Amino acid sequence: MPDYLVIPVIVVAVLFVLGLAFWARYKTVSPDEAMLVTGSFLGGRNTISDESGRKVKIIRGGGAFILPVFQKAEFLSLLSHKLDVSTPEVYTEQGVPVIADGVAIIKIGGAVEDVATAAEQFLGKPTEALKSEAQEVLEGHLRAILGTMTVEEVYRNRDKFAQEVQGVAAKDLKKMGLQIISFTIKDLRDKHGYLDALGKPRIAAVKRDADIAEAEAIRDARIQKALAAEAGQKAELVRDTNIAEAERDKELKVASFKRDQDTARAEADQAYSIQEARAKQSVVEEQMKVELVRKEREIDLEAKEILRREKQYDAEVKKKADADRYAVEQAAEADKAKRYREADALQYRIEAEAKANAEQKRLEGMAIADAERAKGTAEAEVIRLRGLAEAEAKEKLAQAFEKFGEAAVLDIIVKMLPELAANVASPIASIDKLTVVDTGHGEGAARVSNYVTSLMATAPEMLKSVSGIDLNSLVQGLTSRAALNGPSNEGTVPPPAASGGSGPTTAG
Repeated sequence: MPDYLVIPVIVVAVLFVLGLAFWARYKTVSPDEAMLVTGSFLGGRNTISDESGRKVKIIRGGGAFILPVFQKAEFLSLLSHKLDVSTPEVYTEQGVPVIADGVAIIKIGGAVEDVATAAEQFLGKPTEALKSEAQEVLEGHLRAILGTMTVEEVYRNRDKFAQEVQGVAAKDLKKMGLQIISFTIKDLRDKHGYLDALGKPRIAAVKRDADIAEAEAIRDARIQKALAAEAGQKAELVRDTNIAEAERDKELKVASFKRDQDTARAEADQAYSIQEARAKQSVVEEQMKVELVRKEREIDLEAKEILRREKQYDAEVKKKADADRYAVEQAAEADKAKRYREADALQYRIEAEAKANAEQKRLEGMAIADAERAKGTAEAEVIRLRGLAEAEAKEKLAQAFEKFGEAAVLDIIVKMLPELAANVASPIASIDKLTVVDTGHGEGAARVSNYVTSLMATAPEMLKSVSGIDLNSLVQGLTSRAALNGPSNEGTVPPPAASGGSGPTTAG
C-alpha cells in the first residue's frame, strides 16, 4: 500500500469504528414506552432531580446516546392496563348489602414527574404487581364511596358514582405515578332481591303506558277510519251531485239549442212562406190563410214538444235528486240505527251495573241484618241467663230464709246497715271543703252531724217500701218471744242479730 493511502485508510477505519460504537450506544424510544437514563453528564433537558440530588433523564418518543461506563438506560412501558374491580357485599348508607363490579383502564402518567414516580416504585417489578396495587386502591375507594350512597343513587346514576370513585382514587394513584383513563360500573347486584324490587314498579308502569298507548292507537285508528269512510261517502255524494248538475246543464243547453234551431227554422219557413205569398199574391187568399193556420199549428206543436222535453228533463233531474236524497236518508237512517244500538248497549251495561250494585247492596243488607239478628239473639240469651241466675239466687235466698227463719233475715239486714250508712255518708266524705253557718242556736254543726243519723232512721221505712219487710215489727216480735221464753231461751237468737236489733230500734 502506498504511503499516501495509509493515513486516509486509518481515518476511515477510525470513523467506521466510531460509527459502530455510536450506533451500538444510541438508544431510541417508541411512543409506548419511556427511557430512563441515570448516571453522569445527563444535561439539563428532560432531567429531574429529587431532594437528595439524584438525577434521572426521561426520554419519550426520541432517542439519546448512552455514554459507556458513565450512563445506564432502562425502559418503562407506558401501555394501558385493564383492571376488573369488584367488591364483596358492602352495606350502603341504608344498610342494604350490595356487590359492585367495575372496569378501570389505567396507565403510567405522561408527565415527566409521573414517569419518574412510577419508575421509582415499579421499575424492575412485573406488570402484575402494578396492576395488583392499583386494583387494591380502586377497590378500597369503591367500597368507601359505596358505603356513603344509597342503592337508589348508585342504581339510577352510575356515571356519578363512577366519577366520584375515579376522582377520589385518582389522587392516590397520582402518588404512584399512575392515572385513570376510564372507570365504569359494569354491574350492581345484591343477593336479597332489593334491586329487582326497585325495577318492578318501573316495569309495571312501562307496561301500563304501553297498553294505554296501544289502546289509544287502536282508538285513533278506528276514528281515522270512520272519518275517512265518512269523507269518502261525502265525496261520492258531491261527485254524484256534480255529475247530475252537469247532465242537467247539458240537457238544458241542448234543449235551448234545439228550441233556437226550431225557432229559426220556423221563422225561415214563415219568411219563405211570406215571400211566396207575396210572390203569389194573386193566389187565393184562402190558400194563404190555410197555410198560415198550418204554420201556426206547427209552431204550437213545436212549443208543446219543447215543453214536453223540458218536463221530461225536469222529471229525470228530479228522479236523480230523489235518488240522491234517498241515499242520504238511508245513510242517515243507518247512522241513526247504529247510534240507537250503541245507546241500547250503553243502557244495558248501565242497567247491568245498577242491578249488580243493587244485588251487592241487598246482600250487604242481609249480612248486616243477620249480624244484628245474631247480636239481638245473643243479648236476649244473656238477659235470659242473667234472669235465671237472679231467680236462682232469689230462690236460694228464700230457701235460706225458710231454713233460718226471721232470725237469719234480721241478721242479714243488720249486717247490711253499716254498708248502707257508709253509702249514705259517702257524698259528705267527698266534699273537700264545708262551711257551716250557725244561726246562733248552735244547730249548724249539729245538723251536719245528725244528717247521717236522720237518714239511717228512715232505713226501716225504705226497707219496708222496697222489700215489704217490716224491720220494726220483726225486731219487736223477736223481742216479745224472747221475753216470754225466759232466760233459758236467750240462745235461740244469734248474738249478732240481738245486738243489731237494738241498734235500729234505738235509732227509730
